[in-house]
Amino acid sequence: MTSLPGDSDKGGSAAEPRPVVCARCGTPARTPQPTWTCSVENSTRQYFCEGCSRQNLRAIEGRLDSAWW
Repeated sequence: MTSLPGDSDKGGSAAEPRPVVCARCGTPARTPQPTWTCSVENSTRQYFCEGCSRQNLRAIEGRLDSAWW
């Protein structure tokens, strides 16, 4: 693609991915892991690590908010 004169791609910076933290136990990860669970509660995306997901599998499948587990 050709840029117009005076346009530059150098002015903006790409947003760096924010580290992901388990909403239950606080385990950090650079990016969402394939074994983690993502839940949208009250329009907010929350991630849960593999351990917390396994411990609360029935509550997750029952669609209970994390406040109930």
